[in-house]
Amino acid sequence: MKKIFLIPTVIFSLWLGAFCPPEARQAFAAADVSRDMPVEDAPRAAGNETPAGESYGDRILFGSIGEASNLIPYLTSDSASHEVADMLYVAPLRYNKDLQPEPWAAESWSMEEGGRLMRFTLRKGILWEDGRELTAEDVAFTYKLIIDPATGSPYAEDFLRIKELRVLDRYRFEVRYEQFFARAVSSWMSPILPKHILEGQNIRETPFARKPVGAGPYRLKSWEPGSRITLTASPTYFDGKPHISEVVYRIIPDGATMFMETRAGRLDVMDLSPLQYLRQTSGPLWEERFHKYRYLASVYVFLGFNLEHPFFKDIRVRRAVSMAIDRDEIVKGVLLGQGVPAFGPFKPGSWAYHPTLKPVARDVAAARALLAEAGFRDTDGDGVLDKDGRPLAFTILTNQGNEQRILTATVIQSQLRAVGIDVRIRTVEWAAFIREFVNKGRFDAVILGWTITQDPDIFQVWHSSQAHDGGLNFTHYKNPELDRLLEEARATPDQAARTRLYARVQEILADDQPYCFLFVPYALPVVQRRFMGIRPALAGIMYNFDKWWVPKALQRYEVVE
Repeated sequence: MKKIFLIPTVIFSLWLGAFCPPEARQAFAAADVSRDMPVEDAPRAAGNETPAGESYGDRILFGSIGEASNLIPYLTSDSASHEVADMLYVAPLRYNKDLQPEPWAAESWSMEEGGRLMRFTLRKGILWEDGRELTAEDVAFTYKLIIDPATGSPYAEDFLRIKELRVLDRYRFEVRYEQFFARAVSSWMSPILPKHILEGQNIRETPFARKPVGAGPYRLKSWEPGSRITLTASPTYFDGKPHISEVVYRIIPDGATMFMETRAGRLDVMDLSPLQYLRQTSGPLWEERFHKYRYLASVYVFLGFNLEHPFFKDIRVRRAVSMAIDRDEIVKGVLLGQGVPAFGPFKPGSWAYHPTLKPVARDVAAARALLAEAGFRDTDGDGVLDKDGRPLAFTILTNQGNEQRILTATVIQSQLRAVGIDVRIRTVEWAAFIREFVNKGRFDAVILGWTITQDPDIFQVWHSSQAHDGGLNFTHYKNPELDRLLEEARATPDQAARTRLYARVQEILADDQPYCFLFVPYALPVVQRRFMGIRPALAGIMYNFDKWWVPKALQRYEVVE
């Protein structure tokens, strides 16, 4: 499944371990996590010890700006929902600490016939919460659910590539593709849903969305809307009951409040802002109580245009806006240097990253010239360009609580004013922002972030077939050459050939500017020191979360199970 996530929260780079979908995990995929940590921030005592029998118990508290909207992962595209859901379910495969695929719910798997055939054998004895055994029939049911038009899943495309799925027996199934599909392996890192519960239900209206039944390491214990979601360790999880008894997501729609809660000991994990990381987390209190980490995230932040808007249908206006933005100033001023300017949707240093393209440089004179060419003049002397009596004004929409994006919007507002564009800023609570505005195309421009996938297939965000309400191509960008390149790249097994195809993809996006790609930030997570077993790796720090533990003497909470 191609799970590219819209990122609402300040913990987006934390929940990327073994229970997360593969693409979300890549926010940890720096070339070497420990290398990217400053020496003073590379934890030495994060726990290579073997947990003793008394290591079970305690509670871990995470802060989240955005609240989950739905715990059926095939219906949502926001990480707030997936961060919870991916603790509840299992998938046939997952990435290991080195970002290599490994069996998870599957006992074994193979690829044959040049990648066109995949065979899986599931582990015996994997139990749903209600005690029923997970079988290949559940996998087949999940597949059919995803591709059902009535489901309307934004992730259906990957599974529509399957020619046939055959259940061989209770534990074995095979999947045949018409041709090689580059994302076939990562597609099977998708959560399995219970057939015996969901069969015959309207997936869009089922109470399962808020009362899920999974087979993963945790179970939903309670959901207090607008306040918190609590998970409890599953005693029947096939890989062993997790050591931490409860996981609590506290919904705190303000980064400053979240920071104060962390400092006061009422949160255990959060992703720091650059200011907090550099200037507000030094001294005895932080050094004694927390470990800090720093590495380039696999996330990019962008200003996306609604290409149905009359202004942004004109490529000259989009290019002018992009040329008026100083990305270096944003990185220095908003991120305090904790990030790098971006020019496209791939991670710096990855194999698909264009070798010669550079971020758009600020050129006010050239931006003004493009706007003049597009017919915009300041006819009334108010400092704002206009055309046919309509001022060149638009609103940037972003989500509440994300100070980084709000500050970015403020800087862009000032920079665009210098070329005669009047920008307004509006913030909306995350769930409503996605549901009522992004999914329905009710915006002029948005500032958002996407995860960067391990495989560079970006079909679902950029292909014209995905430009519909609820689709991930919510800017409605359509380019026939780009469509052809994306289709060819995902069916090409040779990496060198794919590299050339994706280079051209990046050149088209740089030319068309459907987004102003802004920056790739550093992930700056902080974790309370009492949590042991954290072993930073290429996959980050959360890949082995079910093996984290707290010594009995350091446990803070008595959890009733």
